[in-house]
Amino acid sequence: MNENKEVARIEELVAVLEKYNYEYYVNNASSVSDAEYDNLMQELMELEAKYPEHTHPNSPSKKVNGGVLSSFSKITHKRMMLSLGNAYNKEDLLAFDERVKSEAGTSDFEYMVELKIDGLAMSVEYQNGEFHHAVTRGDGEVGEDVSHNIRTIRSLPLKLNENREFEIRGEVYLPKAEFERINKRREEKGEELFANPRNAAAGTVRQLDSAVAYERHLDAFWYYVPDALSLGFTKHSETLDYLDSLNLKTNKLRKLVRNMDEVWDYIVEMTEKRPTLPYEIDGMVIKVDDLRIQQMLGATAKTPKWAIAYKFPAEEVVSKVKDIFLSVGRTGKVTPNCEMETVRIAGTKVGFAQLHNADYIRDKDIRIGDSIVVRKAGDIIPEVVRALPERRDGTQVPYEFPKRCPVCGGPLERFEGESDTYCINIECKARIVEALIHFASRDALNID
Repeated sequence: MNENKEVARIEELVAVLEKYNYEYYVNNASSVSDAEYDNLMQELMELEAKYPEHTHPNSPSKKVNGGVLSSFSKITHKRMMLSLGNAYNKEDLLAFDERVKSEAGTSDFEYMVELKIDGLAMSVEYQNGEFHHAVTRGDGEVGEDVSHNIRTIRSLPLKLNENREFEIRGEVYLPKAEFERINKRREEKGEELFANPRNAAAGTVRQLDSAVAYERHLDAFWYYVPDALSLGFTKHSETLDYLDSLNLKTNKLRKLVRNMDEVWDYIVEMTEKRPTLPYEIDGMVIKVDDLRIQQMLGATAKTPKWAIAYKFPAEEVVSKVKDIFLSVGRTGKVTPNCEMETVRIAGTKVGFAQLHNADYIRDKDIRIGDSIVVRKAGDIIPEVVRALPERRDGTQVPYEFPKRCPVCGGPLERFEGESDTYCINIECKARIVEALIHFASRDALNID
């Protein structure tokens, strides 16, 4: 094959691999086998190595071969990345609806209801139809350039089928199955586990080595075009359809509705479907669909007036207390902990929860063997909400708080006016170990 044919082959491979990426990572269907795809990618990489001057900066191979940064640079957003205001019940949504209608001076519009993906907000800019850069939300005005990691997302095209300059915004996330795979591997290596998929996604986006991001299979949904009006669109729903036409991945579980009753019906429907989704959601987003009304309503300093996020209540599950045991901190503070039957809450497996102090156990009447209701405070920290005494069968054992330290055997003391209990032995091994850990930690000497 002569040089002209090989260079032409590079262009052909770039086009066909982008097509296969879209089929597999956006449409969940592929017209080729994994082996065939890998062979085509290998052929492209070999030709690009042979003709580096003909290697396109947004070649599909760049998803595999990114690079290592020494640090993140800062980029100022062309338009402020705002945060959404929150609603926690139907009454909050009705109040939002009244405010919108009052300020807009009309009720003749529709709402778009979308899933609130539990991930990391991201802005991506294309120039001349080519991926240019990706920036985190940061403080809303300035974010970090994480282009080297975002370009590894398989479902994100690096070259659009239109030669256009525009910005898209969306949510980068880690699928549930991928989160489980990563944590299993970290557990095997003795590494600290990620608390939830969102934390794992955030940690992955901020990796200096893009090979780590590629290996972890990040994904993204795109849901907003900031300059949609200037591009000729009049409805938010039209922009989502347009993103679809550009092979940009949007979430199809969206719905146009006329009123808040229909909004609430869809929230109820998706709340029931939430556990079956392959990704985490923490609520629903309700947006005025008419872009001209959006522009008329404007925004406060931090939030758009034309959109609101309905936040799901914390998920509660039932487990069973297997044991209650004490841990000793560097100050000597003794904390009771609950070992329970492992349950899945907010996307992660939970087997332990803090019980804080003796009063907490007494006030909630938590006994060994009890059935208990557990949730994650802020979707992160496991907590016992209440015991279920109606499920007791007589085998449950009330917990007696020990009078001696479980580590050194020294006396435990509870000082007047305090709810916590302490081991007062300054030579307690647990206190010494915890003090050393704190001494080396990020908040002290920050020893790596």
